[in-house]
Amino acid sequence: MLVQVTVKPGSRKGPLVEVAPDGLVVYLHEKAHDGEANDGLVKLLAEYYDVAKSCVLIKTGAKSRKKVVEIIGM
Repeated sequence: MLVQVTVKPGSRKGPLVEVAPDGLVVYLHEKAHDGEANDGLVKLLAEYYDVAKSCVLIKTGAKSRKKVVEIIGM
């Protein structure tokens, strides 16, 4: 399953996943530095969808706030 994700790194609101009309909005405490936000995103989405972290793959947008994430095993 492919999911459109907008990431808000360094947010006080997070960690939080909100459903939006065009996908998900994910608020993370981690800063967008050295891949910390991507790691936090994978961990949070794995918990949200109740799958292993290895089942969450960032397909596009690894260095962008707008990403396409694939969830395997759904």
